[in-house]
Amino acid sequence: PTRRSSDLMIDLYGMSSPNVLKVVLMLEEIGLPYRVKHVNMIAGDQYSDAFRKVNPNGRVPAIVDPDGPGGTPFSVFESGAILMYLAEKTGKFWPADMRQRHTVFQWLMFQMGSVGPMSGQFVHFTRAAPQDGNEYARNRYYTEIHRLFGVMERRLGEAAYLAGDDYSIADMATWPWGRSHELLKLDNYAEYPNVARWVNAVGERPAAQRMIQKQNEIQVDDGKAFQGATAEDMDRFFARGKYARVLA
Repeated sequence: PTRRSSDLMIDLYGMSSPNVLKVVLMLEEIGLPYRVKHVNMIAGDQYSDAFRKVNPNGRVPAIVDPDGPGGTPFSVFESGAILMYLAEKTGKFWPADMRQRHTVFQWLMFQMGSVGPMSGQFVHFTRAAPQDGNEYARNRYYTEIHRLFGVMERRLGEAAYLAGDDYSIADMATWPWGRSHELLKLDNYAEYPNVARWVNAVGERPAAQRMIQKQNEIQVDDGKAFQGATAEDMDRFFARGKYARVLA
């Protein structure tokens, strides 16, 4: 029998974090049908047995592709792995040439290992942690963010996009954090004009504009999650209080 279009929709599990938005951007770029399944990380949805079958790490994003390899369902977790999977599935946004493809991979790993984690830690210590006594942490991550954006500034002075002349999954991975100059306190890219040029260029793409629309929709559910949170929910979410492992 012919499969219904709804049966072929990719399920994207997540909230409105940059890690999830990079997958939204990719899905909008390649045009595969998908739906967002909101995961209330505040209430602890990520600890359910059902979600752990999708992502054993209990984090977002994750996807389930009903038309995976061999035509059978396939789940993928970790945002960079999802982008690589979708690029291979569609043959889009990564090059066939080995040298060029591995240039894309390097800049994708630069985002996965540096830009994303360091930005996330900075936001945590500036927004979610007590201010007194955290000066070292805030300054450490702010310094590292400036170093990383300096790397991007130099690279984007050499090439139109992170991996070269062509837009790729490396740009999609980095753009949701790269555009967050207010959140990262980067003074509207005053020190990084090449980054600003790139942020604007990607932002003009129709898929990026659709990503922002989808972000606004997801944030409605995020808002409900935070509004309904108890003090214990927040402690569990941030791994603090009784949920913290204390170093002796």
